[in-house]
Amino acid sequence: MKTILFIEDDPVLRESTAELLELSGYKVITAPHGRKGVALAKEKLPDIILCDIMMPELDGYGVLDELSGNKNTRKIPFIFLSAKTEHKEVRRGMDLGADDYLTKPFEEAELISAIESRLAKISILKEVVGENNRSGKAEDDIMNINELKNFFFDEGEYLSYEEGDVIYSEGTHSNYIFLIEEGMVKTHRIEEYGKELITSISKDDDFFGYYSFIQNIPYKESATALKKTSLYGVRKDTFAEILRNNHKLAVELVEFLAEDLAGVKEQLLQMAYGSVRKKTANTIHRFVEKLQRRTDEGIKISRNDLASVAGIAPESFIRTLSEFKREGLIAIEGRNIKVLNIEGLQKMS
Repeated sequence: MKTILFIEDDPVLRESTAELLELSGYKVITAPHGRKGVALAKEKLPDIILCDIMMPELDGYGVLDELSGNKNTRKIPFIFLSAKTEHKEVRRGMDLGADDYLTKPFEEAELISAIESRLAKISILKEVVGENNRSGKAEDDIMNINELKNFFFDEGEYLSYEEGDVIYSEGTHSNYIFLIEEGMVKTHRIEEYGKELITSISKDDDFFGYYSFIQNIPYKESATALKKTSLYGVRKDTFAEILRNNHKLAVELVEFLAEDLAGVKEQLLQMAYGSVRKKTANTIHRFVEKLQRRTDEGIKISRNDLASVAGIAPESFIRTLSEFKREGLIAIEGRNIKVLNIEGLQKMS
């Protein structure tokens, strides 16, 4: 019989839901607030945890944070149950490492389905690990970057964002590493005078959100979708385990990240020493390459974002775009910029 820890401060909901779960064949342990819930989780090591967010003494976010930092409880599936329905609240819970999020009031079938699916996933993963251990194979036999990407698509958590949605914010816990299936994401920071600095642009098949593969340090920047974006997230502890069991992959990943770092350094040099015209030309050229578009298709991105990547004031960037348009290098149609003379931009950049 599987054991569920249910942390909820509302006594009526706590008792009625516990009864429902017991009738469905589960053993249920209950806690009236977060502090008690953390203690019971460490003592009883349940198979899955259901947790409210708004509670006295320690809220749901605090519960998840404490349990994620404990080696005995960090892999227990965790589902938030809350009346909070705003997207930013849902994302905060998922960024902290929750496995699922159900809003109150929820249907009985919806709750049971969420529990069953999470327990089934854990059971299957344990079976796979056991089979691999018996056969002497490293976990999942992920030997190269392409196989790692396949693992993200097969086992990662699917997430979808509209243009302008925040994927994570600076200072939140970095529990996930992401791989973009389709779309475009900017990572950015706000400097002390309030100016936005874009630190990277990621597209289809790019990883982002990695700072440390072993430590749960906060994100050093924010990430925002530049257009409709679908991606997959893998928990950092899972990612670290893959690297520990696949040394060849770890070496290839170091080389992969080194190439990415070289590109970032080149961008910083351009921002520091290039002229306004050179920076503008280089930024447009880089976006065309990054998006792998034909020049006649055009790129669609805000002038402010382009200026942030170039490292120049939006006014100067827009003025230079007008110059390029008059010189026949580009055409501007609304937010779309079409490159008419790629060779001319390349010579300038």
